[in-house]
Amino acid sequence: MQDPLAYLSGLNSTVIRLGLKPVSRLLGRLGNPHKKYPSILIGGTNGKGSIAAMTASILRMAGLRVGRYTSPHLIDLRERINVDGSMIPSEDLRACIEEVRAHLGGEEVTYFEFLTAVAFLHFRYERVDVAVLEVGMGGRLDATNVVTPVVSVISNISLEHRSYLGNSLEEIAREKAGIIKAGGICVTAARQKKVVEVFRRASRAKGAKLYRIGNDIKVRRTGEGMFSYRGIHRQYRGLSCPLRGRHQFENAAAAIAAAEIFAAKRVAVDDRAVYQGIAGVQWEGRLEILRHAPTLVVDGGHNPAGITVLCRALKEDFSYKRLILVFGVLDDKDYAGMLKKLLSLADSVIITRPAIGRAVSPAGLLPLVGQYRKRVRIVEKSDEALRLALNQAGKDDLVCVTGSLYLVGEVKRAFSAGGNPLVEI
Repeated sequence: MQDPLAYLSGLNSTVIRLGLKPVSRLLGRLGNPHKKYPSILIGGTNGKGSIAAMTASILRMAGLRVGRYTSPHLIDLRERINVDGSMIPSEDLRACIEEVRAHLGGEEVTYFEFLTAVAFLHFRYERVDVAVLEVGMGGRLDATNVVTPVVSVISNISLEHRSYLGNSLEEIAREKAGIIKAGGICVTAARQKKVVEVFRRASRAKGAKLYRIGNDIKVRRTGEGMFSYRGIHRQYRGLSCPLRGRHQFENAAAAIAAAEIFAAKRVAVDDRAVYQGIAGVQWEGRLEILRHAPTLVVDGGHNPAGITVLCRALKEDFSYKRLILVFGVLDDKDYAGMLKKLLSLADSVIITRPAIGRAVSPAGLLPLVGQYRKRVRIVEKSDEALRLALNQAGKDDLVCVTGSLYLVGEVKRAFSAGGNPLVEI
């Protein structure tokens, strides 16, 4: 029989199918593992992974056994399926793949549907107390939306995946609102009036309660990496968040609110768990510093909203003499909008290509970059692009790698393979 990991990698990971029937039938044949434990479901455009990481961290500090399912991964597929901070062991992954495969019943499923079933199965075998789940795309028809969560979280809304979700904020918001459940509770950080109205209507129609960050829940920055929170039932001062960028304070507020709601419905979460959970959170690839002198920052921003957050952080949270940008992107992203924001800050630019079929060729990006910057280099391979950037940089400069989580993963993989393998300074 074909090796389980080879079988999984052979499934077409680029195929997207929105709909719950195939994955529901598959899970039914597996005994509905997703119904064996409570869950928290997190959707939105940007910040979903950070909120999932913080929520899981708080609940772990409260003494719960926590499963966490996120996507995509940066280096190792096993990152996506995590229990109490540890990736799924290779032997467990193989066993779960074989079990899911044995229950396909002749029905074809997508890579994401299959992997979602694997995650649910692993969490059942690990007897988790709660599963924190990140929506893959949209919400209403995403494979993760088979659960009935204790609380749904919608981070924010911006234009993305228009060919699947719609061409306006309202259309996309309606898809995201699909994770609001009948009689349920939803927390959102969305601010646009049209988007909030979509969520209000969806909540009223389903008899659900909607809590808004900035309205029902207040968060305020109080210092470098410090903030206060006034929530549904609790207030906290002197919270510390290690993740860079002020946007992370709102993400933290969403995570604390989710933990508050879970505590009211299920298991007590004490104040110590909130403080330690936020302070101890780890989430790679988001404004992550890999080295100093020169500073190397990697960020998985892959849409204009994410790049706006990155640019603000580069101006507010870092000091440097020159900014050297290494950029690579996938062809379904608004890279023109991303580059317009980034290039106003960059002193020099290196265009590269993530090693994935959907990546835009550097030659295709050159005309766009050339409108804003004359100092542009094309380097096809990401490791060679990084080597060039680091060798160009002085000790007071900053190298920023962004545009795609796939690109960030390649850079991190190179570093994990040998510490600082790419630079010859």
